[in-house]
Amino acid sequence: MLDDEVAVAFLDARPVFKGHVLVLPREHVVTLPDLPVDAVGPLFERVRRLAAAVPEALDAHGTFVALNNVVSQSVAHLHVHVVPRLRKDGLRGFFWPRQRYADDAEAAAYAKRITAALG
Repeated sequence: MLDDEVAVAFLDARPVFKGHVLVLPREHVVTLPDLPVDAVGPLFERVRRLAAAVPEALDAHGTFVALNNVVSQSVAHLHVHVVPRLRKDGLRGFFWPRQRYADDAEAAAYAKRITAALG
């Protein structure tokens, strides 16, 4: 499917939908924060290519592209999911219930903490 100096891609053995592809960097890293900055662009260029190819190949309407870092990461090697999607395919948003902020002040406090962590 895809096998080059940067990444390898193959079908997920337990797909969300048939045609679900995993894209992995050749370099062993466990999570996205572990991936060297200069490797992010080349990896995600491969992800982008697959996100374009999967719908074309499978007559899908689009794709869902995602990755997990530690929590729900079944394999300790960074991998990006490219899942074919059809309108009304039964997949509803994310795989967990959504939450609401109590108010705008609580949302602003979370944004401030994340901004501070960015440096």
